[in-house]
Amino acid sequence: MSESTFTIRVDDHLKEAFTEAARVNDRTGAQLMRDFMRNYVQESRERTEYEEWFKTRVAQGLSDIAQGNVHSHATVLERATARRERLLVAQGRS
Repeated sequence: MSESTFTIRVDDHLKEAFTEAARVNDRTGAQLMRDFMRNYVQESRERTEYEEWFKTRVAQGLSDIAQGNVHSHATVLERATARRERLLVAQGRS
């Protein structure tokens, strides 16, 4: 794997504090920056994947509504009540 140099400008005090914090934790600033970059890329990917999943679910829900594939509030409440009762019975709390 080839490597590249990444140059950033920071305040002298921040650089000194960061270098000292890294040293105290037996790390170098470069190691911490690489960790940060890897974590940021991973979080960005996860955020993008979640947003795509969410958009798909919303689109499916809107499609279901448009097609009339919905349940009334009363039906949902009835099913939830029955499920709650089954769970309570299974836990011996009914």
